[in-house]
Amino acid sequence: MEATTSVIIHSRTIPFGFTLTSSPKISFRHFNKRLQLQNQLPNHCFHSRLSPNLIKTQSSLIFSPKRSRTHFLSPVKCSLSDSASPDSSQKTLLEPFKNLSVDKIKTAVLKLTPFDIIKWSSILSIAIAATKWTVNLVLNPFFWMYFSWTWLFWPWYVAIALGVYGLYCFRKQSLGEASIFEQLAIVTSLFTWLTLVPPAVFNGYLEGWPFVFFFVYHYFFFFNVSVRKRLYGDYYAREHDPKWDINTPTWCRILFTIGVMAGHWLVAFEGPELHRIPGGLNNVGMWILIVLTLLMQYNSTLYLAKYSEKVVVPTAVVQFGPYRWVRHPIYASTMLLFVTYCIALRAPLSSLFLVAICLVYYEQKAKLEEALMVETFGERYLEYAGKVRHKFIPFVY
Repeated sequence: MEATTSVIIHSRTIPFGFTLTSSPKISFRHFNKRLQLQNQLPNHCFHSRLSPNLIKTQSSLIFSPKRSRTHFLSPVKCSLSDSASPDSSQKTLLEPFKNLSVDKIKTAVLKLTPFDIIKWSSILSIAIAATKWTVNLVLNPFFWMYFSWTWLFWPWYVAIALGVYGLYCFRKQSLGEASIFEQLAIVTSLFTWLTLVPPAVFNGYLEGWPFVFFFVYHYFFFFNVSVRKRLYGDYYAREHDPKWDINTPTWCRILFTIGVMAGHWLVAFEGPELHRIPGGLNNVGMWILIVLTLLMQYNSTLYLAKYSEKVVVPTAVVQFGPYRWVRHPIYASTMLLFVTYCIALRAPLSSLFLVAICLVYYEQKAKLEEALMVETFGERYLEYAGKVRHKFIPFVY
């Protein structure tokens, strides 16, 4: 019974292997060859072969001074087999083109449809245009100066990508398939295009208040989630009677969203350049307004949740905390947040526009909510409405 063994030696200088067989020869080969070893070795003579420069002898090995090229990236192969396999041919880069002929190219061209021609022509045109635009942009000295002042401080590609991803997540949310991370992406994308993008467009960079309000907006609108965590120990909404999911018509909500977005762009347009807005002690009043806004929102949500089932369905007419001053303090705190943002960026006229947009929308929503409250609690809510006469702004409206 015969057994054949392949032994591989991998050297960083000269990789080679050797074979011991029953024949009077031991063969040194490159490591990608399969080598053999017989059980019985009556006569041991050496036969070496590394390259044409390697001299063959029977009793010793003599290497010429000239070394063969080292294959550093070749994989080390070691195997034990009963028989030697033929050398595997190495694939070349030109192998895919071996069977290419003029007839095959002509056949492929004849199979093209007009739609395929239009498609590939469009792709080729876009690729050429993009390449030309990129080369011209990179070779333009003004681009690098503009990049150092604007693109470095405000990454436009990040904002655009975040906006596109936010729209994608919003679509999944409308289908009821969005995860918690995707819901957070919707909110972050919206607040980015409300508080960061408009000032960046009109200033070319960002500093100061836009960054502050980017995080304040997040904290403000996540108070209802924090209230769920405080009451139930998690952040998930509970199932409830759908009649309390009060919404205005879709067109009304779309117009409100457009109005709020336009108002924030007006703020950036009206306000002075960001570096001209004073800092330090001049902004103490602003920080007080921010704290009052956050406290008003949090207390309004908390008091409403305490007297509600599953945070949504009210079980009593709330008359404590901010509800002693206005009947809809959550909406009032939202308007106060927008006004605070406008004051921080020194845009008083834009604040009037945002307040008007909010009053029109929240008036419609408040009518639907109060009608449902009267239907549920009757005289108790009418008595409360007679006592607290203002809906949104204390002593005003």
